[in-house]
Amino acid sequence: MVTTENIVSEQVVGKVYLVGAGPGDPGLMTLKGKALLEHCDVVLYDALVSPEILAMVNPRAEKINAGKRRGNHSLLQAETTQLMIEKAQEFAIVVRLKGGDPFIFGRGGEEMSELRAAGIPVEVVPGITSGIAAPAYAGIPLTHRDYSSSVTFVTGHESAGKYRPNINWGAVAQGSETIVIYMGLHNLAEIVNQLTHAGLPITTLIALIRQGTRADQSELVGTLGDIVEQVTETGFAPPAIAVIGRIVAYRQC
Repeated sequence: MVTTENIVSEQVVGKVYLVGAGPGDPGLMTLKGKALLEHCDVVLYDALVSPEILAMVNPRAEKINAGKRRGNHSLLQAETTQLMIEKAQEFAIVVRLKGGDPFIFGRGGEEMSELRAAGIPVEVVPGITSGIAAPAYAGIPLTHRDYSSSVTFVTGHESAGKYRPNINWGAVAQGSETIVIYMGLHNLAEIVNQLTHAGLPITTLIALIRQGTRADQSELVGTLGDIVEQVTETGFAPPAIAVIGRIVAYRQC
C-alpha cells in the first residue's frame, strides 16, 4: 500500500512518476496512482484526463496542463520534459499524469528516457489502456473462444497531427483476428482503404467507441464498406477507439 511516509522516505531527491490515469472512469484509476495524486507536489496532466480524476489531486499541488489535442498543444513535448526536470529539482513528488497507460501510444517511453538522461529518477505506474477498457464497456470482448484468439493494437497516426503511412497495414490485416486502432478517426478513410486492399472484406465488422468508459460513451457500428459514410452522416467525433473483426458481432449477442 502506498502512503505519504513510504512515498517520501524512498527518495532523497525529486522523483517523477509516470502515472497512467486510465481511460476516463475514475473507478479504473489504480490505488497506487490515486495515492500519488493525493500526495504529490506537482502534477502535469494530459488533455484526456477526466475532471473526476483531477479532483483526486492534492489541493496544495501545482497543476500544469500539458495536454495535446490534434492541432492544439498546451505545451510542446520538449517543454513538458523540461518542466518535469525543473520541478523534480525543486519538489519531491512530481506526477506526470497520462491518459490510459503511459507506455501505450502515450510517449511515456520517450519521457522516461529523457528524464533518465537528465539524471532524474523515474517510476512508472501502469494504467488501464482505452483499447481494452472501451470495448469492454461496449460489451465487446477482444478475445473469445468462438470469435477471436488474437488481437493487434495499432496507432492510427504515427506523429501528432500528421499521418505517415509507415504501418504495414497488410501485416496488420492478416496478423490477427481482432484489430484495435487508437487515434484513427481522422485517418479512417485511408485506414479502411489500406485494410481492404490488404484483403479484409468490406463486410468486416467495425465498431467505433468514443469517450470510452465515461458517462457519455457512445458507439457507432458498421462495416469497412460503410463506416466512413456513417461517420460523415452522424458527425461522429474523436476521441475514439476502433475495433475491427468478427468479435464486434458479440456486442449484439
